[in-house]
Amino acid sequence: MSESKCLDEQTKAQLKTIVKSAFKSYPDFPKPGILFHDIFAVFSDPVATKALFDLACDHALQLKDQVDLVVGLDSRGFLLGPIMAQAIGKPFVPGRKAGKLPGACLSQQYALEYGSDSLQIQAASIKKDAKVLIVDDLLATGGTMAAAVNLVTKCGGQVTQCWVVTELSALNGRNKVGAEVQALLDM
Repeated sequence: MSESKCLDEQTKAQLKTIVKSAFKSYPDFPKPGILFHDIFAVFSDPVATKALFDLACDHALQLKDQVDLVVGLDSRGFLLGPIMAQAIGKPFVPGRKAGKLPGACLSQQYALEYGSDSLQIQAASIKKDAKVLIVDDLLATGGTMAAAVNLVTKCGGQVTQCWVVTELSALNGRNKVGAEVQALLDM
């Protein structure tokens, strides 16, 4: 995809169809009653991977003047965040699970269905008032993304938008996030 040219709506629709059809779904994983949509199946298909990368870069290009850096969330946000940051010539910052980053870090704890977890960002990686695009593969219940928004704010940044590949909209996770959410696909 050309760095300076955004995709037209017809092309976007075609690429979304390619990406969505490449997902594999697994019932009762990781526990009974859950239908798991596996993004790694997309990466096993070179055509679907290129389609996903083109759509991700296109989205980043649309926000180029509104974003100072891209934060990708552990771990699948690391697959898309860097290519989006590269497409717009902006830095990439990882949001990692606790204990995975060196140096001074800021943390944000969040609740899970079965306990809690913590997300960290290196303290010096987000400058005061930096405009941030947060990237992940999935928005489900919203806990991880809400923690990321809180953590970026704690670091002094301002969240421009949260972008995910898939949203499980029936779970209403976007209502917890506290920032604008854009999803490529609704599953």
